Amino acid sequence: MAEITCRRIDEQPCAADGRLSQRVLVDRNWPDGMRGHRAEPDEWLREVAPSAGLQRWYGHDPRRFDEFRRRYLTELDDQRHRYATARLRTLAGQRSLTLLTASEDTGHSHAAVLAEWLTGSASSDPPRPDAGPPEPGGTGTGPAGSGPRPHPYRSAVSAALTDPNAGALAFVMGTGIVSTALYVNGAGTASAVLLWVALAGFAVLVPAYGRRLLRRRERVVADLLGPRGFAFLTLAISSNVLAARLVPDGRTTAAAVFLAFGTLGWLLLDYGVPLALITSSKRGPSLDQVNGTWFLWAVGSESVAVAAASLARVTPGHVLPVLAVVCWGVGLMQYFLVAAIVLTRLLARPVRPEGLMTSVWIFMGAAAIAVLAGVRLIALPPGSTMLSRPLVVGTSVVLWSFSSWLIPLLLALGVWRHALRRVPLRYDLGWWNLVFPVGMYAVTTHELGRVTGTSWLTSVGRWEVWVAAAFWVVVFAAMAVTGLRPRRPAAPGPPHGFGHRRARALRRTVA
Repeated sequence: MAEITCRRIDEQPCAADGRLSQRVLVDRNWPDGMRGHRAEPDEWLREVAPSAGLQRWYGHDPRRFDEFRRRYLTELDDQRHRYATARLRTLAGQRSLTLLTASEDTGHSHAAVLAEWLTGSASSDPPRPDAGPPEPGGTGTGPAGSGPRPHPYRSAVSAALTDPNAGALAFVMGTGIVSTALYVNGAGTASAVLLWVALAGFAVLVPAYGRRLLRRRERVVADLLGPRGFAFLTLAISSNVLAARLVPDGRTTAAAVFLAFGTLGWLLLDYGVPLALITSSKRGPSLDQVNGTWFLWAVGSESVAVAAASLARVTPGHVLPVLAVVCWGVGLMQYFLVAAIVLTRLLARPVRPEGLMTSVWIFMGAAAIAVLAGVRLIALPPGSTMLSRPLVVGTSVVLWSFSSWLIPLLLALGVWRHALRRVPLRYDLGWWNLVFPVGMYAVTTHELGRVTGTSWLTSVGRWEVWVAAAFWVVVFAAMAVTGLRPRRPAAPGPPHGFGHRRARALRRTVA
């Protein structure tokens, strides 16, 4: 079986596309604006796409992906898809195959299911006696929604636990740093509550990652080689954030365990993700793949520095101070490198408002955590860090100034995205990528003012802590409402304009 990959159709094709790899569009409708485009596919198999009723029911909701996948695999065996699936198998047996789709989230698209099916790694649950292709508007597994229906609340929670997003631990990162912010502000009770919430999230999500790796290894590898592969570093970062938070409570043993886990994860992923991207032939050399999650490369190194320096203050030895200094320096270099790449992508390539994610706020958060690491290094005994205090203070002040300068720019981009270009403001997991920078900036401002004796900076930091706490409450409430809200089934019948779009697609095929 030849190599099979999935890619968005608007991505620039790699050098091998069109020469070694057959590029096949597997969507039902031809994407607007693609006629004559450089990325135009070699072949269009519209019949292999899911039925219109199944597509309407799915609605690209990741919480429904497991059930969508099972139903779609059932559809691939029916008469309507037989010719297209046979053609795909023939192409896959000849040379490498690139499945193209207009879906924004290729990992939760029908193209990803097709890739699994073609490689023989896909399997579905045995069909029940009442099972069948879902009727338009049906929500169950039988015709017209008959048969047992999964509970809407249970299905949402189950999807989050059985197939967690690569960056799902951003929730733990955001909650942990806001807990730290409340602690330095003297709100001990609220800080302890958020600490336990973060610990519970870590205890639930880490085993879910393990189950996903064991059961869906191909999908994990695909995510690792994708443009958001650096999101896996949230596994190490969240552990280090918890380690740094546990130190002031006197739980040094627990903090050391979290630091060891975070450091090991950092070593594996800090080298593994860039190595996977560099050596993989499954990606196109395009700046369009660059996004804000790439800053997690630097955040991972700085999180080790923060946790190691925090623990070094209360434990003897020279290993932790050296580890903190080295990771601080490595994180600074990674930040400058990624900042240059991300700015080049934002300034040199067109930016769609839909593609401008909340992860771009990690640009600011990565600078802020480097400042916090510097503050923790300043607090260590003189001579243990191999760096002079003026150097660390000066670097920290410069980085804090730059992170402060970034905030109005990022807010303006948010206004452009949601107010001017009218992208709907809906909750998604990426909002925790915004909570973490806001909380980190609040802690950094307060602590930098404290170690430098700048009273106005400490006062500003105290106000920022409450802003970060309020923002955490808003995002957590939005997450709870979104996760527990039962979704309405789609209305029966074809959607408005479906016949017109189908006729237009057929005319394009003839042309």
